[in-house]
Amino acid sequence: MAAQDFNFLLATDSYKITHYKQYPPNVSKIYSYFECRQKKGSQFSEVVFFGLQYLLKKYLTGPVVTEDKIQEAKLFYQMHFKQAVFDEEGWRKVLEKHNGRLPIRIKAVPEGKIIPRGNVLFTVENTDQDFYWLTNYIETMLVQMWYPITVATVSREFKKILAKHLKATSGSMEGLDLKLHDFGYRGVSSQESAALGGAAHLVNFCGTDTIAGVLMAQRYYGCPMAGFSIPAAEHSTIISWGKNKEKEAFERILDQFLSGPVSVVSDSYDIFNACKHIWGDELKERVMERCEDSCLVIRPDSGDPGETLIEILAKLSDEGWSAENVLFGCGSSLLQKLNRDTLSCAFKCSYVETNGKGMDVYKQPVTDPSKGSKRGRLSLRRNSDGFLETIERGAGKPEEDLLVTVFENGNLMKDYSLDEIRKNALLQDEELNPNLYNHEQELLHNHISRIH
Repeated sequence: MAAQDFNFLLATDSYKITHYKQYPPNVSKIYSYFECRQKKGSQFSEVVFFGLQYLLKKYLTGPVVTEDKIQEAKLFYQMHFKQAVFDEEGWRKVLEKHNGRLPIRIKAVPEGKIIPRGNVLFTVENTDQDFYWLTNYIETMLVQMWYPITVATVSREFKKILAKHLKATSGSMEGLDLKLHDFGYRGVSSQESAALGGAAHLVNFCGTDTIAGVLMAQRYYGCPMAGFSIPAAEHSTIISWGKNKEKEAFERILDQFLSGPVSVVSDSYDIFNACKHIWGDELKERVMERCEDSCLVIRPDSGDPGETLIEILAKLSDEGWSAENVLFGCGSSLLQKLNRDTLSCAFKCSYVETNGKGMDVYKQPVTDPSKGSKRGRLSLRRNSDGFLETIERGAGKPEEDLLVTVFENGNLMKDYSLDEIRKNALLQDEELNPNLYNHEQELLHNHISRIH
């Protein structure tokens, strides 16, 4: 059930308050859809669908309209617009006729599914003809889906790259789920961003220091423990010993954590000296005597991450070591260095009914043909060649439609577990073809900000 202290009536763009006055007379249905538009030259050709269930559970399920919330919204919008434009009668009708539940139906692709860009991801329509204006009223909130979709997509692109290198150098995928660790908690704009972005990363990996994401996966996706971490040093725990006692600082950590992996940031002064002389000589025996499941992770935390990555991979190859011996981490670049245009996310109306007659509608701006929208009622199917495609103008067959009803009249109709979502997002064998990802160095250079 949605949070009781959240006023859904205030969770939209200001101008949408006036739209009920602008639709054609006798309109009874507004039908809209969400997609990640295709964009020529983009490095992302497909997306991971994730995060809708959280938004539905957190903000839309159950009674979300009350008399107190109507009065709060009425007062706010009167002050905000300096005129009476709020549809008090319409909202009270929702309260009286539907007990405050939203007469809306949302159909969506299953969470975790990998969908080529340019396809419908979910549709929204009113289920009661009196409330046609609700469909696009909730656009503002639903378009925020761009964030978890984008984080999950970027995270999975990393996974493709790391999987390819791991397979090429070791012949195994063991440990892949821990190869990219999320350090983005402090680098995002809010607790909710950390939670939603952190959970999106956990669709693909299990390593994280973003506790908010683990809690979201627990509370909204039924996963008791979705992410894992290890004891690790930060610069304060090293430099507090003084520059001349860096070795003692390192040794203290080894003493305190005798079993299990431990990570030690080692670039407080000179990462090369730390690796060659302290770890590689003075403390070498202490490191070598640790058990196989108690490895030491030596962490650099400065320098150009792209160049550092290339140097590490080259050195590993030269010395005959596999990618099993290196871990990567990503900070705010994973959770914050992106926006709605990264995947060209859009929500558009495609079908209306007026006077009982349906009409396919669309936009086609002469100034930007790429922003043309789809027409009519939509469905998503897998064609005879095995490719996903969107069928427009209501021509799709219901039995072929991959869109699932996930929300209807205030009720959550489908509850996905993180386990299901992770299975949907698994890498396929064909995605490990090294010839498919020659943009990998640019992607890693732009997004990896920490390397273990």
